[in-house]
Amino acid sequence: MAIMKIDAVMLQKAFLAGAQCIDSKKEYINQLNVFPVPDGDTGTNMTLTIMSAAKEVSAIEKPTMENLSKAISSGSLRGARGNSGVILSQLFRGFCRGIANKEALTTEDLAICFEQAVATAYKAVMKPKEGTILTVAKGMSDKANEIYRRVKDIEEFGRIVIEYGNEVLAYTPELLPVLKEAGVVDSGGQGLMEVLQGAYQAVIGKEVEISNIAPEPAQKFEFTVEDDPNAEITFGYCTEFIIMLEQEYNDETEAEFKEYLSSIGDSLVVVSDDDIVKVHVHTNHPGLAFEKGLTYGSLTRMKIDNMREEHQEKLAKAAGQKTANSDTVTEKNTVAATENGAPAKKKEPAKDFGFIAVSIGEGINEIFNGLGVDYLIEGGQTMNPSTEDMLNAIEQVNANTIFILPNNKNIILAAQQAQSLTEDKEIVVIPSKTVPQGISAIIAFDPSQTTEDNTAGMTEAMTYVKTGQVTYAVRDTSIDGKTINTGDIMGIGDDGIKSVNSDVFKTTMELVDELVDDDTELICLYYGEDVQEDDANAILDAIEKKYKSCDVELHYGGQPIYYYLISVE
Repeated sequence: MAIMKIDAVMLQKAFLAGAQCIDSKKEYINQLNVFPVPDGDTGTNMTLTIMSAAKEVSAIEKPTMENLSKAISSGSLRGARGNSGVILSQLFRGFCRGIANKEALTTEDLAICFEQAVATAYKAVMKPKEGTILTVAKGMSDKANEIYRRVKDIEEFGRIVIEYGNEVLAYTPELLPVLKEAGVVDSGGQGLMEVLQGAYQAVIGKEVEISNIAPEPAQKFEFTVEDDPNAEITFGYCTEFIIMLEQEYNDETEAEFKEYLSSIGDSLVVVSDDDIVKVHVHTNHPGLAFEKGLTYGSLTRMKIDNMREEHQEKLAKAAGQKTANSDTVTEKNTVAATENGAPAKKKEPAKDFGFIAVSIGEGINEIFNGLGVDYLIEGGQTMNPSTEDMLNAIEQVNANTIFILPNNKNIILAAQQAQSLTEDKEIVVIPSKTVPQGISAIIAFDPSQTTEDNTAGMTEAMTYVKTGQVTYAVRDTSIDGKTINTGDIMGIGDDGIKSVNSDVFKTTMELVDELVDDDTELICLYYGEDVQEDDANAILDAIEKKYKSCDVELHYGGQPIYYYLISVE
């Protein structure tokens, strides 16, 4: 029997099935990554991204196209990790723009939505590269627009589009030579195909197990509460909620909304996206905040905390006292008391500049802290932080302008996405691709300069840094003209693999040789958590003897996975 339309119930089931399918195939997708390094790979990033949306979708008891579109778009947007995850979230975001006002989807509707998905994703990437997930998505969109006029049966339409998507995927090695050399197809494209194949199976009636997708628990903002025992809490209820927009909401509307909330409270944070508005306010009348929010749409994730009660609870704990209701505290507050028991100073006014950096080890953390970074996000290669991780960090930094240092090329898009979602602070993403670049960038910061001048200066400082990384291979492959076997030690530079050996010392020395040139003045080594200090000092001695005209420094980085991070300037 022909399937002529997809209704909201079927779309909900299809999306969850797509999420389940990529989750079951994520390790296979990870194995397709060209670089055989043990990092947070494409399959993992795409799965975490779609699962963020799937948890919201699964919580919808009465699905409509409108509430599904908002859940898919906002959930994937906030949960996006890595370049592949961000691109996937943008594909969903574009697709959802076309479904909100529909009762059901025909093949024509699907073709239009596919086209919008591709346009949105391409727009999000500064320099789109063919032979990637974008190419696969565009191929399916083109095929959908080619056939929808003559193919009205959803089952046949989906089969043709997916078959063509697999053909485009198989062709990606011809578009990207590095894929051809490694003997793999594009991992992001493969991930997209897994999502669509899982969704298609659900549409045509195949039962898919989705019981492991649990609804998303209520979101919790974390804000600092000033716990001066002599201070009065003017507004006693920490009130948080999300508006699923149903009415027009523009700059003028938002200004009016903020003005109203400011009239009934303080500590206001309002972050808006196309489809949702996240609200945090301290007020004595939570109901008024909710009622005002309802004039723009439906509310979700509503939470009220009694700050006066928690304020006293925190102070009692700080004094070493036991209280009867200590288990009821739900908000993470900061007890503002000094070590000698005197009350701390109240929260300072926002400073001009603040810094957020992604970091990957105890020693690296200490270095960034010493350079003035306000907030560190643990992540990097082993686990790419999400857009929501970035947004949460931004909320914690009390500054008018915040510089974000992603320190990994796979995190830059998530940082930029957080930048686009932040309206109450100026966010500047410095596109640092490695930790050494991030360190050089923040050293170049000059507090006497403007934001624009600092952005230019920090970005320029990164261009003088060459980065090397020493790690091990997790699978056999061939890349950059080198045959690599599982367990080999690889020396990786900014533009590819420079050295492959079975020995860490030898690989590190060969990598340094590749990075150093006649203009080199400084060589810095950061050794990881799996390296003994004596072994690190042995490499330091060898480099100092070989490059006597250069300053050579050794620091404990404590990073996992990578034996050494190397900076050459």
